[in-house]
Amino acid sequence: MKLSDEQRALQETAADFLAAHTNARKEADADAELWTRIVELGWAAVQVPEDLDGLGLGPVELALLMEEMGRRLARTPFLANVVLAQTALLQAGTAEAQQRALAALAYGERTATLILGPGLDAAPTSLTVKARRDGEGWVLAGEAAQVLDDGLLTHAYVAARIEEAPGLALFELAVGAAGLSRTPLAVWDLTRPQARWGFDEVRLTADARVDDPTRVLAGLARTRVLAALQLAAEQVGGAAQCLQLAVDYTKERVQFGKPVASFQAVKHRAAEMMVRMETARSTVLGVASQVAQGGLDDATLAAEVAAARVQATEAYRYCAQEAIQLHGGVGFTWEYDPQMHFKRAQWASQWFGPTRDWRGALAAHLLDAA
Repeated sequence: MKLSDEQRALQETAADFLAAHTNARKEADADAELWTRIVELGWAAVQVPEDLDGLGLGPVELALLMEEMGRRLARTPFLANVVLAQTALLQAGTAEAQQRALAALAYGERTATLILGPGLDAAPTSLTVKARRDGEGWVLAGEAAQVLDDGLLTHAYVAARIEEAPGLALFELAVGAAGLSRTPLAVWDLTRPQARWGFDEVRLTADARVDDPTRVLAGLARTRVLAALQLAAEQVGGAAQCLQLAVDYTKERVQFGKPVASFQAVKHRAAEMMVRMETARSTVLGVASQVAQGGLDDATLAAEVAAARVQATEAYRYCAQEAIQLHGGVGFTWEYDPQMHFKRAQWASQWFGPTRDWRGALAAHLLDAA
């Protein structure tokens, strides 16, 4: 797809800003100062409707921002707060919950994450937190083993199974709620912290349930698909950066009196990286444009996102591996970035379900349509 002048300007601004202000090797869980600046720039409000004090833009603009976040491995709660929590409210929340929370999430008054099943699975059977009625309120019990948690969170939106009847519900809670525990996990990708959350009889008031019961199941399923599309955009940005890192390094590295980049074999490998990355980018932005135009039913949306997800996952993993190889022995050392992208690529390949699941979903849709 062809970007508009405004969209190109947004991406160029994001690229310049993040290049100047990100540091993926910071020891802190997240860069609080960077997150504050991002909120001030209005990026966290990009998909919030204008009538709820947002910018009223769409999935293409969000994908462009996610692409640049992935390029720089920005250590912020953007994925958790904007892509997950906000999308869950937009797709499954009541009008009252949206009015109360979306502007707060967009402008830094709140920072939230979304808790689904392992790897952000939205199927009710995968949810490991249960909810039961307690008078006029609710009680949450159970454990969420994998939560995106970078230390800046103030709230969470928890999808829980209802014990009294089949189904699920979406609850809002503050991270300081009594009975809630958060245990940081040892993770390979240090740029994306995670934690295990325990719910030991966490008591909530009646208005903590923030979903529309008539559409919560479909809304959370759609949230997972839309979030997977945005993660694919982030993967594309990571793949693009791997290509840039490899090209820059091989131009500087000299063997036999010549830059390594001048060797035909190296050119072929770089060209293959570019083809895979650009193909994935076109697919992701094309699907984002279709979502922005509307009219896709849930089955078609899931199939289109599956195609984007598969291409972006494979492109990122390939480009990260090739970047390490083209850096030689230093490619996996802490001082060089390819190893960080390799770890992010492996993490991203499993969240929202592994590639084989997305391939299966795409194949099933094509068979049904044949």
